[in-house]
Amino acid sequence: MKKNVLIIGAGGVAQVAAYKAAMHNDVLGDINIASRTLSKVEALVAGILDKKALKRPGVLAAHELDALDVEATKALIRRTKSQIVLNAGSAFLNMSVLRACLDTGAAYIDTAIHEDPTKVCEQPPWYGNYEWKHRDECERKGVTAILGAGFDPGVVNAYAALAATAWFDRVDSIDIIDVNAGSHGRYFATNFDPEINFREFTGTVWSWQQGQWTANKMFEVNRTDDLPVVGTQTTYLTGHDEVHSLSANLNVPDIRFWMGFGDHYINVFTVLNSLGLLSEQPVTTAEGVEVVPLKVVKAVLPDPVSLAPDYTGKTFIGDLVRGVRDGVESELLIYNIADHEEAFAETNSQAISYTAGVPAIAAALLIAKGEWDCHRMANIEELPPVPFIDLLGRIGLTTRVRDAAGDRAFNAAEFRERAAHRDERLRGA
Repeated sequence: MKKNVLIIGAGGVAQVAAYKAAMHNDVLGDINIASRTLSKVEALVAGILDKKALKRPGVLAAHELDALDVEATKALIRRTKSQIVLNAGSAFLNMSVLRACLDTGAAYIDTAIHEDPTKVCEQPPWYGNYEWKHRDECERKGVTAILGAGFDPGVVNAYAALAATAWFDRVDSIDIIDVNAGSHGRYFATNFDPEINFREFTGTVWSWQQGQWTANKMFEVNRTDDLPVVGTQTTYLTGHDEVHSLSANLNVPDIRFWMGFGDHYINVFTVLNSLGLLSEQPVTTAEGVEVVPLKVVKAVLPDPVSLAPDYTGKTFIGDLVRGVRDGVESELLIYNIADHEEAFAETNSQAISYTAGVPAIAAALLIAKGEWDCHRMANIEELPPVPFIDLLGRIGLTTRVRDAAGDRAFNAAEFRERAAHRDERLRGA
């Protein structure tokens, strides 16, 4: 059993995580939040207190921290007696925060893969370039490190594991589909850190097809699906974190990630990219000032947190899984629908941040209770999926499934029964 949580970051995902942690401080204990800009953390704490989100009286404290400073992070972990650290800050921080956890013994959770600010779209598998190099040390020291515990990556990994271990006898393909059918009313903005957002789309699109890595260009391949609630949507093949772990951990020949983009987003993105304004490499102006074009674009775009009050509409994120079940080719869609206005009413955040922040706290709760305190490094699909998905439904993110029998709410008992039946039959075979 572990308690006391340190949340690193003060952006949209960290904000949702902080609200949800406060709502479950009877299990999680002290809630400490740290970021480079103390005023942002103090405003976050004030918002939580204003909404009376703490389940019971307890510690809710703000701290100033440069999380790239490993020694400072270690000192804060020890000073706050934090046994669980949620890295909800920039993906550039992963290795520094992980090192602090390895040296202090605190459990580590993040919501996205590590990135080197000087590199874009490295060779796959991306986790193998950074995080997985610390697997042996995690296991040797008994440190729990859960990677990619947002929604995608995160919940979609659990959906994939659920399909592979509790539904199908053989999985042939997993297509992860992410659609934001909402509107923020701005001319152009990104739903999370623009720097991280754009870096996803300026490099090679890597997917796992026919058991090998396949390269495409962004916006080169698309598909159209009729999806629950959000209707007919066109999505584009995109490189994404979860493909890199699922391809290694599940025996599935085709794993792809698809994201929805409107024509306006594609047009603006294309212009910015064509002009070189999305480059992460520094340039020198005529005045002799060195700037990074991508950071300049980030500076002039709206802060993603500021979008929340005006956001309307819904998001769809799910896994479309095809394979063989009981000797018959079958299809299963397992998905979540989130509402921007409902997310704002509860956590002062939009649904994009909500869908990433809630799962991270679900992971923290499962560590605190011992169910996911695995004392090693693990991606979400390597951990029991049913407790995670079931808990998510109880704390804000419900799951639905659609197959030949129709569309219905996720029922943990149905999947447990199916898994037991499947295992029994496979043992008999």
